[in-house]
Amino acid sequence: KMAGNCRFPDVDTDGSEKNEEREIVVNVGGVRQVFYGDNLNQYPETRLAELINCLSGGYDSIFSLCDDYDPGKKEFYFDRDPDAFKCIIDVYYFGEIHMKKGICPICFKNEMEFWKVDLKFLDDCCKTHLSEKKEELEEIARRVQLILDDLGVDASESRWKRCQKCIWKFLEKPESSYPARVIAVVSFLFILMSSVVMCVGTIPDLQVVDAEGNRMEHPTLDSIETACIGWFTMEYVLRLISSPNKLHFALSFMNIVDVLAILPFYVSLTLTHLGAKLMELSNVQQAVQALRIMRIARIFKLARHSSGLQTLTYALKRSFKELGLLLMYLAVGIFVFSALGYTMEQSHPETLFKSIPQSFWWAIITMTTVGYGDIYPKTTLGKLNAAISFLCGVIAIALPIHPIINNFVRYYNKQRVLETAAKHELELMELNSAEGKAASSKSELESLVREGKEGPFHSNRLKVSHSDTFVHLLSDEKHHRTRLQSCK
Repeated sequence: KMAGNCRFPDVDTDGSEKNEEREIVVNVGGVRQVFYGDNLNQYPETRLAELINCLSGGYDSIFSLCDDYDPGKKEFYFDRDPDAFKCIIDVYYFGEIHMKKGICPICFKNEMEFWKVDLKFLDDCCKTHLSEKKEELEEIARRVQLILDDLGVDASESRWKRCQKCIWKFLEKPESSYPARVIAVVSFLFILMSSVVMCVGTIPDLQVVDAEGNRMEHPTLDSIETACIGWFTMEYVLRLISSPNKLHFALSFMNIVDVLAILPFYVSLTLTHLGAKLMELSNVQQAVQALRIMRIARIFKLARHSSGLQTLTYALKRSFKELGLLLMYLAVGIFVFSALGYTMEQSHPETLFKSIPQSFWWAIITMTTVGYGDIYPKTTLGKLNAAISFLCGVIAIALPIHPIINNFVRYYNKQRVLETAAKHELELMELNSAEGKAASSKSELESLVREGKEGPFHSNRLKVSHSDTFVHLLSDEKHHRTRLQSCK
């Protein structure tokens, strides 16, 4: 900020004074600033630098750059955000711009474009906020577009395409309709039932003995398992058929989980009926048992119906660095304390530390505060080493937990904000659509009014067309909101 008397030439001057000696007065949103030409001419492409030479071009040149101009005060007026402007003018004095906390990054970018200041002058820390905001807006636009695609019906599409889209919405988007929510709940119950059957089938009292004397699952539980697999298979096939991008669908992580949950049943069924002819029966039974263990993959199908599990997965994905630090801390501690424990316990005749690799197990259960008690120190130094390893393990585990929790909370809150923003955008679109219809109704009404002046026939037509519930739109001139007011 600089103060001084305005030595500004009149509008019709020939610009004989040097630009470097000039000073201009700028009023942005009620905040008055004074600038000298030598500072502004460092960046001649900016709007403020163009104000130096605009007076010689007359009022047309002036009003092409500003909102208003006072010849008496020789002051340029701009209806812009003064807070953003205070940050932008730093480029003339420091060569870089920092965005203040609390300013919307997208609005700040628009302000920089208005003042014709290149984004390269924005500091890297502020560019990060801008890129994050852009990603959020792109995500909101993507969600809105998906909703609009679901609501819209293209008459040019074939009947099969429309049917395919309906099946996809029915199975993939529970929020699209009430029957879709019912199907989602039924699928969730089938997943739970299949998981319960898998666990209950391992209880010895509920198992039966076959002809060879081997224990096997109860036939009733086996029938329930078959019904669940049939539901999973039908659901996967329908989703695959109706998928708009089948390659992306097949390579998706959750769909790979679905295949791993279904495939073991059919492979074990094939081995049971056909494998005995190709290999020994014992080998077939071992292969079937190994495949039945893979049924635990179906529990991950719950993530499809649980936003909490999806949020947890994303938080862990974003926390690879913190998890890597945790594993590194534990790995160093395990190696150090297991080697010390083995060395200190060698003097005891009944030592349980037979080797350093065996001591790794003791270090793991000690540093993670599990402590099974199958291996424990017996010497005084060994107990002291165990106490230190326990305390170090607590510290090593506690340090990275806070960033992981922050990632989870940040992503969870962000998803809620994006959902609310997408709904808000849809409401605004509906409101604008309603206003557009009202505007067309108003234009039609005005045309009827003009026609009504021509004769009684048109006057009767106007009376019939006019509705008591018709509300005239507010005039744009009276209720116009500027960009600055909208930002605030």
